Amino acid sequence: MFGNRGLIGKFCSFVVIFFLIVVAAVPMPGCQTGFFQPAEPFYRSSPSPESRSAPSVPSQIEAGERQEPVISVYIAEKETVEEMNMEEYIAGVVAGEMDPKWPLAALAAQAIIARTFTLQKIDEAGGVPHRDAHASTDVEEFQAYNVEDITDKVREAVRITKGIVACHNNRYIRAWFSAYAGPKTAQADEGLAFNSNPSYIKVVDNPGQDIVPPEEGEWSADFPLEQVKDIVTRATGKDPGPIKEVKIAEYGPSGRAAYFTVNNRKISGTALRLGLGSTEMRSTFVKDISIDGDMLHMSGVGYGHGVGMCQWGARALAEKGNSPEEIINYFFEDIDVMSLWE
Repeated sequence: MFGNRGLIGKFCSFVVIFFLIVVAAVPMPGCQTGFFQPAEPFYRSSPSPESRSAPSVPSQIEAGERQEPVISVYIAEKETVEEMNMEEYIAGVVAGEMDPKWPLAALAAQAIIARTFTLQKIDEAGGVPHRDAHASTDVEEFQAYNVEDITDKVREAVRITKGIVACHNNRYIRAWFSAYAGPKTAQADEGLAFNSNPSYIKVVDNPGQDIVPPEEGEWSADFPLEQVKDIVTRATGKDPGPIKEVKIAEYGPSGRAAYFTVNNRKISGTALRLGLGSTEMRSTFVKDISIDGDMLHMSGVGYGHGVGMCQWGARALAEKGNSPEEIINYFFEDIDVMSLWE
């Protein structure tokens, strides 16, 4: 009797142990994602440049086949130039340009955009030649940069996209982005007064409008008419005289104000916005214009030029489960997202 009981006990113990092993081997829902992999990057299956004609790493920073470049960065706060690995620099840019608490896929999309922006600038003009550097932490001349806000999530976003860039016809795209594009993104000529509109820049409905809070998405500002007069005079070379009327003269494809007329002087929306201040006149998606006494009142939606990737739109797409590559392909047309180094 005792022998049978012992045998049954051993058998039951074996069954329990076997069950625990099986349960441990099955991933629990929500415990495994495509992003947080301990060793493999998100783009582990991306083809090599040889199979898809990727652009070359600029000769100034080329470090060898499939090798991460080292770049020189002008640190504006210290007025010094420092050398650092490209991915180290990109982490600081992502932390400076996007809220580190946002979804990982949005941060990863920002990393691809930042890396592409940097390489395109180095390839085209050497980076920031007047600083004797390939990049700069001065947001007015390059990209925002904030080492103090780098988090584990930011580092993961950079790691899973290491060496990944966006290209069109074997060249780096102009990786434009803005905080909030309003209801639609803009073409380059209407949002930036760029001299052409690259074929990969398109107008799309912005999913960010569904989640952006009002204080981020809407703006209202008042400007002295004398200031407006000075801006128009400098931009057109002609004094408009005492300002009696300001109106939108021409709309762009996205519905933005491409041109304004101030009295009888025509000025681009970009020139007026930059003159008045891009943090005051937040966008050229203007909904209301009026003159009250010696002040010009304007209100609208959006924050930034609206060209390329909208950061709030990237967040909205990430929250719906889109991958970094899917986010970028939503905002840019006919591009390749490719790996240059590992």
